[in-house]
Amino acid sequence: MSVTAYINARLIDPATGLDETGRLIVEGARIAAVEPGQGAEGLGEIAQVVDCEGHVLSPGLIDMRVFTGEPGAEHKETLGTASEAAAAGGVTTIVVMPNTDPVIDDAALVDFINRRARDTTIVKVRPMAAITKGLGGTRMTEIGLLSEAGAVAFTDGDRPVADSLVMRRALTYAARFGALIVQHAEDMSLSASGAMNEGEFALRLGLGGIPEEAESIMVERDLALVGLTGGRYHLGQISAQKSLEAIARAKDAGLNVTCAVSAHHLTLNEMDVADYRTFAKLNPPLRSEETRAALAEGVASGLIDAIVSSHRPQAPEDKRLPFAEAADGTVGLETLLPASLQLIHEDQADLMSVIKALTLRPAEILGMDTGRLSVGAPADLALIDLGFPLKLDPAHLKSSSRNTAFEGRVMQGRVVRTVVNGATVYEAEAV
Repeated sequence: MSVTAYINARLIDPATGLDETGRLIVEGARIAAVEPGQGAEGLGEIAQVVDCEGHVLSPGLIDMRVFTGEPGAEHKETLGTASEAAAAGGVTTIVVMPNTDPVIDDAALVDFINRRARDTTIVKVRPMAAITKGLGGTRMTEIGLLSEAGAVAFTDGDRPVADSLVMRRALTYAARFGALIVQHAEDMSLSASGAMNEGEFALRLGLGGIPEEAESIMVERDLALVGLTGGRYHLGQISAQKSLEAIARAKDAGLNVTCAVSAHHLTLNEMDVADYRTFAKLNPPLRSEETRAALAEGVASGLIDAIVSSHRPQAPEDKRLPFAEAADGTVGLETLLPASLQLIHEDQADLMSVIKALTLRPAEILGMDTGRLSVGAPADLALIDLGFPLKLDPAHLKSSSRNTAFEGRVMQGRVVRTVVNGATVYEAEAV
């Protein structure tokens, strides 16, 4: 069994609140020891020693919202290329959405994703299955069978379950299996004619606006249904202040509700679509600076449970169109960490809160045994240089698609090494 000691590391473990220099020892695929205050002395016959040079050693990141093109649109992204991008971003587990062709709404397709992941990826891949057949929003899938096949949660991805009765039935049925329902909150009748956040800036650009209420109305409805059914409910990503307020009330009332926010909604705002930058056209759209700051505060306070990349690869021909016609989405696996670290560098959140939202809380929500530095836990690790400066060049991204909203942006922080089950799957080039 291989043994590796990571020494001179700043150990960050949100599960215990540990933030101290020390060393971590890995035996095979598991963490064997976490030793704050210890250096290289007394290691004996350790097979390999990695000097972390004072960098942060944290659990590997868990990304709860990743769209790929496999099966059906492999030209946008395969599971393999998504895993390469994830490893370069310190992400050791990606949770993939069911918006594929065919849709992941059958146990055989869940099994296909799991087998393809074993054969072609270098990080862990966990599939979510569809709530409704074909993402049609009317006929519910076999949640029990899909859970047995390995689906970690149920969502229609970037499509809302608009029918209240269907959502009530899904929450009720899922509760029997302890399954998690993940919603994309959007009232399509309010957002259909819009292309960006509703407000003065949209008027200046001559673009149709999408009000925050297009999200918050759906959130309020769903939370009422959670109260009615007792189901487990997660908002895949939020972008509105009224959504935050509703979630706070629901949590105070003891409802089993969690939520996530994308890294780009934490660090960009509606002004980033100036000059009709289609790479910054997202769903939900980038909001006002006031809302962005409120979302950042939600992470700092713990009201927002998780930060996601909302990785959405798009082909160039789908992005290089007039703004209103361009496809939504940005790739985000490789920018998830540096974008999230912006909150720390700008004193909007502390390191422990951000790491917790990227590791422990996603693991807890999905019932995974990762996301912590504890003896016996899987050795899924990210070694992070918090201060490394970079200017994002899309040409250097490992994703098949390079439609990044952060193109040309100056950022701070990078992954030095990514470890999955004790094996190094990514190591940054020396500079």
